[in-house]
Amino acid sequence: MTPTKPQPQRHLDLPADVSAAGRARDATYRFLSGIGDREHPVHPAAADAAALIVTELVTNAVRHTDGPCSLDLAVHEGLLDIDVTDTSSVSPVTRLPHLNGSGGWGWILVRHIAHDVSVMPTSAGGKRIHVSVAVAG
Repeated sequence: MTPTKPQPQRHLDLPADVSAAGRARDATYRFLSGIGDREHPVHPAAADAAALIVTELVTNAVRHTDGPCSLDLAVHEGLLDIDVTDTSSVSPVTRLPHLNGSGGWGWILVRHIAHDVSVMPTSAGGKRIHVSVAVAG
């Protein structure tokens, strides 16, 4: 029996401050640049979509909770699984976006771009938001 190749994974603990979204976005780009190869590269548009989703989810975790959050990335069968865990049990809600730039677009973008969006409670009293994004053509 041939052993299965381990799937690429990345975990990142993030602080509850404004640096979290940028750190998560940078980690996502680095992770995605490391999983492609010449025959099956991650398309730049797919990497940008994944980074946008990560940025929005982490920004919301920092903005709407009072604790740290974490980011988990894993690739399988051409999909990038993104999990953002935070300290709030309150699920995100879609709200009318503000045209003055004060918010409301993040959850709409995440739900529009991602596949398999789900929100699950954690045993610690927070929540885990899971989404998948196609990264292989």
